[in-house]
Amino acid sequence: MKAIKRLFYALGMATLIGFFAILMSYTNDGFQELDLRTMEWLHGNVFLDALSVFGERWMIFIVSLGLMVFLWLKRQNYRGMLFVFLTVGIGNALSQLMEYFFTEQRPDLPRGLETFGFPSSHAMVGLLYLFTAVYFITGLIRNNGVRWAIWIFTTLFVAAVGLSQVASGQHFFSDVLAGWFIGYSLFAAVAVWYEMRERSFKKEIEEESFE
Repeated sequence: MKAIKRLFYALGMATLIGFFAILMSYTNDGFQELDLRTMEWLHGNVFLDALSVFGERWMIFIVSLGLMVFLWLKRQNYRGMLFVFLTVGIGNALSQLMEYFFTEQRPDLPRGLETFGFPSSHAMVGLLYLFTAVYFITGLIRNNGVRWAIWIFTTLFVAAVGLSQVASGQHFFSDVLAGWFIGYSLFAAVAVWYEMRERSFKKEIEEESFE
C-alpha cells in the first residue's frame, strides 16, 4: 500500500503542473485539433453518455454523505469526515468558481450548454468523490492485490465518467483533462495532509502511553 501511495502522491505534483500547462495552452491550435478529433471519435457513444449520471451532483452528494456517515458512526474518524469535506465540498466549490473565471465555451452541439466549461466539473468532482471513497475502502483491505485491482478499476471508471462529457457534447476533451488534473492534485494534497495528521496523532498516543 505504501508503494501505491508514494506513486499517487508524486503524480499530484505532475498533474498540478499539467493543469497549468493546459490552462496556458488549451486555446492553441494543437489542443483545438485534439478536441475536435476526440469529439468526432466519442460523440454519440451511448455507453459513455449513460455513465454521466455518476458525475451528477445528486449522485456525488449521496455517495459523499454515505461515506461521511460511515466514517462518523462506524469509525469515529472525524479527520476522515473533514477529508471528504475538503475533497468533495471544497473541490465542488472550486470547480464552480473556475467555470466562472474561465470563459471557454462548451461544444456547439445539440446537447451543448451555453455556459462556461473549463474545467469539466464532472471530471474534476467525479474523480474527487470516487477516489476519496476508494481511499477509505482500500484502507480496510489487507490484500495488496485487491487494493491495486480496486484502484485500477476506479481509475478506469473515473476516466469513463469524464469522457461521458465528450460523448454527450457538453465538454471538450481539454476541459475533461484539466478537470482530472486539478481534481487529482487536490485529492493528493488532502491525502498528504490527512496522513501527516494521522501519523502525528499516533505518535502523540504512543508518547502518552510511555509517560
